[in-house]
Amino acid sequence: MPRVVHAAERSRYELVVDDAVVGHLEYSERRGGDVALLHTEVDERRQEKGLGSALVRGVLDDLRAREVRIVPLCPFVRAFLERHPEYRDLVATDA
Repeated sequence: MPRVVHAAERSRYELVVDDAVVGHLEYSERRGGDVALLHTEVDERRQEKGLGSALVRGVLDDLRAREVRIVPLCPFVRAFLERHPEYRDLVATDA
């Protein structure tokens, strides 16, 4: 089962499957505490299996739990938010 790990020292979240990192989502912290979600990447051999969505969902769930607002700069994250309106409340009002 995939799990999402916050690798704060690398400013990214990692998607781990069977103890191997198979994807990551890079971010940067902005003034005011918002987090800009910059780039999502999944190992090309594992694409088309829903892992990118699992990664984004895990990241958004973690940020929601920490009450952090997002600035979705990554096209994959923006597309995910279009398909999952239940996460749109996380988007910073000035994003």
